[in-house]
Amino acid sequence: MKLKENSHIVTADGQTVGQVDRVVMDPRTKEVTHVVVRKGLLFTEDKVVPMNLISSVVDDQVLLREDAGDLESLPDYEETSYTPLDEYEQAQAPAGTYVPPVYWYPGVGWGASPVDYLGLQYVARTKENIPEGTIALEEGAKVISADGQHVGNVEEVITDPQANRATHFVISQGMLLKTRKLLPTAWISDLTRDEVHLAVGSHLLETLPEYHPQAENES
Repeated sequence: MKLKENSHIVTADGQTVGQVDRVVMDPRTKEVTHVVVRKGLLFTEDKVVPMNLISSVVDDQVLLREDAGDLESLPDYEETSYTPLDEYEQAQAPAGTYVPPVYWYPGVGWGASPVDYLGLQYVARTKENIPEGTIALEEGAKVISADGQHVGNVEEVITDPQANRATHFVISQGMLLKTRKLLPTAWISDLTRDEVHLAVGSHLLETLPEYHPQAENES
């Protein structure tokens, strides 16, 4: 299914609801999981449409399924919650991606990601017995990017107390003047006892803003 920028999004009954603006990609598999629809005839805000609501792509039209449901209830696209791919990441994307891709990059306190990351749950390594099927994150662990670079160490694990799962981790870079970056656990590709392996490259991490806990608490 080849998506093109500015293709029209059309309902099963032939109504045009907007145009394709960009796509959301899973950093683990590099597969497109969602399409961002630019506001237009129907939407007053840009919307994020999951790929499972798309039935087919014909020429410059993206056709939605008959059971797509209430499209107005789809989540809004908020630019600060996504990050564009750099050259390294785009090179990993499958051939035929003609739309600017982004990764989901939620801030602390956001709800569940719109991307289904295989149902993996992460917990901080603070309990002797962790729930079955979870993966433990450990403070101090090395963080290794997809291109094999040691990009920092886990300084803090942020958890959702209601779901009892880790949603983000903070990595520190540098010895004296430390720079901190906030990463969603959805970007983890693998864990060992003392290493966290990421599904994204080191250059992408450089483009992320520095993490300031005070700003997160005030937002």
